Amino acid sequence: MNGLIGRKIGMSQVFAEDGTLIPVTVIQTGPCTIVQKKTAQKDGYTALQLGFGSRKSQRVSKPVLGHCQASGSGPFEILREFRTIDIDQYEVGSQITADQIFQSGERVNVAGRTKGRGFSGVMKRYGMAGFPASHGTHEYFRHGGSIGNRSYPGRVFKGKHMAGHYGDDQTTTQNLRVVAVRPEENLVLIHGSVPGARGGIVILSKTKKG
Repeated sequence: MNGLIGRKIGMSQVFAEDGTLIPVTVIQTGPCTIVQKKTAQKDGYTALQLGFGSRKSQRVSKPVLGHCQASGSGPFEILREFRTIDIDQYEVGSQITADQIFQSGERVNVAGRTKGRGFSGVMKRYGMAGFPASHGTHEYFRHGGSIGNRSYPGRVFKGKHMAGHYGDDQTTTQNLRVVAVRPEENLVLIHGSVPGARGGIVILSKTKKG
């Protein structure tokens, strides 16, 4: 196993042994329940499907409800697969905690959805400078400027920075440091920028860098 599902709780701070103050993001990681085992003979690859959180049974379909209850619990708020080779040492219905996967000092990647900021202009969305607020500029202070060109190519290029939906994107922050793991509270303290708002679902996985 190289990852777990978690929930972003918020920010805090801890002191290192030398007295340095370290800002950390608190993530509740499980315990995650093993819902299904994927095997190479049946599925073509080996992986574990984990469930995290809880939902009301009337808010999920009957196939999903039966799939989750086969593990002895559920339904879950979220289901995710994690590739692993040694699936034989895991049993369906058992729980995986943070201290089984992560340890203090190692590096992890954290994936989640960023905060949604609605429909935003180019200055907020891309950091454009806008136009000079001097004499002669009218109703054009926060515009993005010209988007056109000559008769060739006669179109607006794909990816042109324009106003639009800002945020609410799936993103991954890589190579963050695990400051501490608190198994009795199912918490992982991470130093670095964790995507998403408080209460959002995040996926922790061991980094392949460095």
